[in-house]
Amino acid sequence: MTAWRTLAHHADLPPHNWHARLCERLGQRPRRLGGWAELAIYGARCCLDEAGEATLPPGALLWVASLRGPVAATRAAIEQMDRGGTPMPFSFLQSQPGQMLAGVCQHLGWQGDARFGLSRDAAAVLNLAQREAGPAGLLLGWVDEGAALRSEWWRMVPVDAP
Repeated sequence: MTAWRTLAHHADLPPHNWHARLCERLGQRPRRLGGWAELAIYGARCCLDEAGEATLPPGALLWVASLRGPVAATRAAIEQMDRGGTPMPFSFLQSQPGQMLAGVCQHLGWQGDARFGLSRDAAAVLNLAQREAGPAGLLLGWVDEGAALRSEWWRMVPVDAP
């Protein structure tokens, strides 16, 4: 069994000005991404900053989990379908979790193995991510929007067990 060391755990509730802080940190507003994806970028960037890493190392695993995924974007796309038959292209794209993964990777300046999963069991997600990660470790995030925003992230690396 592999032991793990947590390099950073970003668990703060996003402040009221999190979006402005993200734009300032990135030097621009992320383009064509919905709020859920931007919330993921915000938390991932904060976690790597806390770990003292500019980006993930090659070979690391990026895992993002959520209870429901991009709820607001999905709702907007469904409302557009109800009114006109098809959703607007950006609404549809923002409802796709893969767009969030692409946005996070782009704004971290990283390419590699990135995964998304819906789950109610955080321990099972952590267990699966640790089993799939290699020597470069993982960046694991839990992102949800709604009444309470959540963008909680862990940067973890395996260590040799004694």
